[in-house]
Amino acid sequence: MNKITALNVFRRVVELGTFRAAADDLHFSQAAVSKNINELEEYLGIALINRTTRRMSMTEAGIDYYEKICHVLDELESADQSLMASSFTPKGRLRISLPMAYGLIKLHDLICSFKRNYPGITIEVMLNDSYVDLIESGIDVAIRGGSALHDSTMRSKQVFNVRRVLCASPDYLAGKNEMNHPEDLRHIECLAYSLSASPRKWFFAKGNDTVAVELEPASYSVNNGIALKQAALHGLGAVLLPEEYVLEELATGQLVEIIPEWKPENHSLYAVYPYHKEQSLKVRVFIDYISDALN
Repeated sequence: MNKITALNVFRRVVELGTFRAAADDLHFSQAAVSKNINELEEYLGIALINRTTRRMSMTEAGIDYYEKICHVLDELESADQSLMASSFTPKGRLRISLPMAYGLIKLHDLICSFKRNYPGITIEVMLNDSYVDLIESGIDVAIRGGSALHDSTMRSKQVFNVRRVLCASPDYLAGKNEMNHPEDLRHIECLAYSLSASPRKWFFAKGNDTVAVELEPASYSVNNGIALKQAALHGLGAVLLPEEYVLEELATGQLVEIIPEWKPENHSLYAVYPYHKEQSLKVRVFIDYISDALN
């Protein structure tokens, strides 16, 4: 038995929930995964996982062992990365989760640039607007919008403030009452990003004045920013989007900024990563690179 391999196999089985998922993730056969678990349990003299033909569950000893070996494995990786740091060549696999629209428009190009600068790092990018479980999915770092975390199993670092624009098509605005203040927005048709924590509550600032506006229920909602822009171009309502999404449409007049004197609240981007990745050199290098590039 290669104990380090067996420990890594056990860890992924616990995190992914099945032997098959761990085998796929590690590029092992399912038989090899079973063999490593069996040999580890035989070496320890205790069952770590209860398994039947239909399901598996952790034993109490298995749960305790998992929590301890995660720390050990992460320390080993940290030691490896520290040695690599002496030659300034971070190595290994880096799995990154990005929001779909902003990832394609703004972030993925930076990741390609990062890859050119760090050829020793193997990169896997997952584009997904839904929040994925980083530990369960084996993600090293995710770029997410929102607020600071309050999850003790995660760490986060703010990397960028995204300027947003409130806009609509000229066809939609034709015939509407003049809008000069956020309060004038209360009865507009709202195009909402359905994954937002507050899709119907928009915040604006002008100098030292701030206003929060509670809108009518959304006339159209979708979980992707590019789809929201398309809905706005079809004249379905007003939309609040990152400036990068609509620069061309604003320049050509296909979309028009609404109450431009009042600035929507910026949308913060965070790099989020499991707490046990805090000392990972490749994660730190990636976060610093993205933060510096964006700013």
